[in-house]
Amino acid sequence: QVQLLESGGGLVQAGGSLRLSCAASTRTFSSYAMGWFRQAPGKERDIVAAINWSGGSTYSPHSIEGRFIIARDNAKNTVYLQMNSLKPEDTAVYYCAARTASGYATTENEYDYWGQGTQVTVSS
Repeated sequence: QVQLLESGGGLVQAGGSLRLSCAASTRTFSSYAMGWFRQAPGKERDIVAAINWSGGSTYSPHSIEGRFIIARDNAKNTVYLQMNSLKPEDTAVYYCAARTASGYATTENEYDYWGQGTQVTVSS
């Protein structure tokens, strides 16, 4: 069982930046690929970034336009999401997820463990 705890959410003005962190409670963190998803009110949960076990391969959908960067520190059991040039439409609850595999996935049903989420609100 892996527990994930997100932090770093909050209120930011449009154009600003935030860095989210997700700490994992496992001794084998490097065995897991990781992903960040978000869910806005009334919408489905969508992926915003993913990373493989080593950090050597990452993914972000075209809709993010390169504004978000995912990274991980296996020594600290932590994955990060650096969000730049934030827009009001980025407002959502952001979730960290872990996949019991070395390679990342892009759909939520391929992830095995989820955090509780952290709210990000971008004001215009």
